[in-house]
Amino acid sequence: MLSDAPLQAVVPVGDIDRAKRFYRDTLGLSVSREGAEGVGFSCGGTQFELYETPSAGQAAHTLASWKVADLDAEMADLRTRGIVFEEYDLPGLKTLDGVAESDGMRAAWFKDTEGNILCVNEVRGA
Repeated sequence: MLSDAPLQAVVPVGDIDRAKRFYRDTLGLSVSREGAEGVGFSCGGTQFELYETPSAGQAAHTLASWKVADLDAEMADLRTRGIVFEEYDLPGLKTLDGVAESDGMRAAWFKDTEGNILCVNEVRGA
């Protein structure tokens, strides 16, 4: 049954070597496996996979999100690694210094080397 099966995110990339360096070296994630079909990473007890495709980076929405205990500390660390956070001013979503706040949640978005939108978020009171 699907309800008993682990779910794994799959992120499209245009250049697998460039993306692997970004996720490994810039974000500091551990490579869990490499093969002809892609590169897997482990983080927080879960896994995700990068796979190469010419349609990478075309999604205009968040592809993956890390739940963090301290958003400010995580953002500060990521900024020292060269990450630039996106600024949004949309109906229902406005950021200030890269952070949006809403209903007990704080979140910030950035892009990987492939143009994919990634998120770090903190749920307050959880």
